[in-house]
Amino acid sequence: MPRAASQDATRHAHPREGSPALSYRSSIDALPRRYPASTALLLGVAAACGFAPLQLWWLAIATFAGWIALVHRAPTLRQAMWRGYAFGVGHFTINDNWFQHAFTFQDQMPHWLGYAAPFALALYLAVFPSLCAGLVWRARRVRIDAGFVLLFGACWILTEWMRSWLFTGYAWDPLAVMWVPVQPVAWLATLVGTYALSGLTVAAAGALLLLRGRRQLVTGVAAFVVLTVAQAFSYRASPPPAADDAPRLVVVQPNVPQDQRGESDQAMMLARLLKLSGAPGAAPRLVMWPEGVIRDFIEDDYPFWVYGNASPWLTRTRMASVLGPRDMLLTGGTALQFDSKGDVTTASNSVFALDARGRIRGRYDKAHLVPYGEYLPMPWLLKPLGLSRLVPGDMDFAPGPGAETMTVPGFGAIGMQLCYEIIFSGEVVDPAHRPRLIFNPSNDAWFGSWGPPQHLAQARLRAIEEGLPVVRATPNGISAVIGADGTLLGTVAHHVAGAAVVPIPPAHAPTLFSRLGNWAALIVGVLLTIAGFALRRRSR
Repeated sequence: MPRAASQDATRHAHPREGSPALSYRSSIDALPRRYPASTALLLGVAAACGFAPLQLWWLAIATFAGWIALVHRAPTLRQAMWRGYAFGVGHFTINDNWFQHAFTFQDQMPHWLGYAAPFALALYLAVFPSLCAGLVWRARRVRIDAGFVLLFGACWILTEWMRSWLFTGYAWDPLAVMWVPVQPVAWLATLVGTYALSGLTVAAAGALLLLRGRRQLVTGVAAFVVLTVAQAFSYRASPPPAADDAPRLVVVQPNVPQDQRGESDQAMMLARLLKLSGAPGAAPRLVMWPEGVIRDFIEDDYPFWVYGNASPWLTRTRMASVLGPRDMLLTGGTALQFDSKGDVTTASNSVFALDARGRIRGRYDKAHLVPYGEYLPMPWLLKPLGLSRLVPGDMDFAPGPGAETMTVPGFGAIGMQLCYEIIFSGEVVDPAHRPRLIFNPSNDAWFGSWGPPQHLAQARLRAIEEGLPVVRATPNGISAVIGADGTLLGTVAHHVAGAAVVPIPPAHAPTLFSRLGNWAALIVGVLLTIAGFALRRRSR
């Protein structure tokens, strides 16, 4: 080949010096080669910054791209899985650092153990990115290509979905939740749900490695703009201002720390809740109290010794004293079950509906319980080792039947999801009885400073997926009324006492995801796999 032709071919085969694609690819190529596992660990730490409360989503995308390059570069399957495992350890240790604070409130175990707990949890959770890395490594070629990137996204969908149910599941902070502040991208959850959006995010990160010039960069930006415009037109017009007599939500946050909620504080707790709940007005009110603040038993017909000096009827009457004739109260509480001898057999973490006369008009029992929080797995092994539940109390809770819709007089169908349950995508609504909104009372007081904003972000993603408003009431924050598009309509900040009073927001029409559920993740995963192998075959 003549020299001029050779130079021309070289010029067209590589990005021009100084181009954005070249500088980005050069930075990926500059990743350390001598200590790949340590590099993967640091990339995992940086990726955790993409989630609440930091929300540096762009940093997470860049670090995922770097991790994908490290996995592709691995010389053996074992090395690829080790790099995936190291990435997971760094990521989950930082992202779940709030877990340490739970040990502060449990005197049956040493508090210092809390500092090791996030790392110990990460040692288990890191198995899933390790499995993802191992699966996709089998499909690698000499260079990273589009097929490899799409298969990486498909494997991430599979492993993140497995994390949501294996060993009762730990679905906290799926990758898709980092898009909640970025509405154009978060809107995709209405179509494909959380796990598929997570896989598409990984594929998008990998696509950065394929950029070879300004043309591809401009194409990517143009696609994002088109998506933004389409998403903007997909939203319905803002509803008109609510009439003075339109039903209101009153979401109460008493701001009482975890260590001040014993039975001896119940009178103080109730007085604070009643004061913050306000007084009846022209509009019907649905007053909402958090989980874990009412410690007295309010159901009738328990053995007398259960109540101590408290009367369930007097307690309910006082709770209902702030309600008008058209008001209702939803509050967290505890229900007990007994055997024929009158001995307590199990307890339920519950939500009760009370009317203005103090009558219980409905009860929901939490179904998806928190391991080590509401029950101790394998007690025959762990109790002899000195381990116990992180939440005070000796009795494990029993699970309820699953997602339910409660008919609240005057307010219609209200979905119930207690605390931790709201993080499980595709499992928060009874499909046979779609509610007008979801009530999510929670106890985030033992979640530290990172846990509450992360929990709120996941509730916002559920609202987007299902097209339903979500209402969170917590003891000391963050309480919020979330619109059906994920926007915050009213909040009470962390460590603040107050109440958010908001007209009941409208629900959207059922989303595609609300109809398909997590079958959407399977569909997207299969399509990514087919496309990945098809591109491989075409490139041959």
